[in-house]
Amino acid sequence: FFQSMNEKDESVLNSNWIVSSRGKKNDIDFRKPYACLVEKECTVHKKIEDTAIIFLSNKECSFKCLMCDLWKNTSDNSVSPGDIPAQIEWALERLPTAKHLKLYNSGSFFDERAIPEVDYERIAALIKNFETVIVESHPKLINDKCLRFRDMLQHELEIAIGLETVNEDVLLKLNKQMTLENFSNSVDFLLQNEIRSRAFILLRPPFMSESEGVYWAKQSIDFAFKVGVACCTVIPVRAGNGAMDQLMKNGNFSLPNINSLETVLEYGLELNAGRVFADVWDLELFSNCEKCITERTNRLTEMNLSQKIENKVSCSCDSI
Repeated sequence: FFQSMNEKDESVLNSNWIVSSRGKKNDIDFRKPYACLVEKECTVHKKIEDTAIIFLSNKECSFKCLMCDLWKNTSDNSVSPGDIPAQIEWALERLPTAKHLKLYNSGSFFDERAIPEVDYERIAALIKNFETVIVESHPKLINDKCLRFRDMLQHELEIAIGLETVNEDVLLKLNKQMTLENFSNSVDFLLQNEIRSRAFILLRPPFMSESEGVYWAKQSIDFAFKVGVACCTVIPVRAGNGAMDQLMKNGNFSLPNINSLETVLEYGLELNAGRVFADVWDLELFSNCEKCITERTNRLTEMNLSQKIENKVSCSCDSI
């Protein structure tokens, strides 16, 4: 169904198919985040410091990306003014102190249907003690709103943007509804306004072999740093959202291997062009070896923190 259609029609059909492939959403409470935690991260100054993450309960993202599973903890309805500040307040009362904060809302912070602009001032007041505040946005929603929110903050704003892949054919099929030019222009706009950005990069999205997945992840890191991104996070693509499971059944998608994630992270670190992180969530999905999965996870976690290549894990599975 990807052929003989213009881009607008294709995105509509893709969105309908993607949504129709889903299961049921989880129940959420608009006055509480659906999760919150503190983890360590290597900062832009190469210090390992605590970062709080608040996963806001929010309206589903307007963009229906093929590989996304964040919709599971969203609603079909918009929050009311005051709901998002209430969630942040609820989380901060329970979280230990941290220097940095990620406010992730399963979509775009600057989508008015997700985060009402009337709440910006209250949000900024609640998070005034954090040295860095990181939010996420689709490149098409990066505009003067970002500047208005930045100006309310006491400290630094950073915006995370999904680049996904620089393979333009696959990017189109992901239903991301953006171009590489959109991404580049958004990063440039942020740079001109002294706002740092980070890029999310997919390892082995659908329609790629394992070797192609590694190649295009490396190319995507190169592109991100070239256009001015300060940090890249490499995310191995998972199934479980309905659409990806169907693609797996018909041979258009396979889970990447943990060795590929190690290879791509090593490549990114060797560039020394900015921080590069590997997403280490649920890494058991990407390994068939129970003997070395813990060691490999620990190594990737350590490289995320040190931003240096650590000693390789040696295991008999390497020769299989």
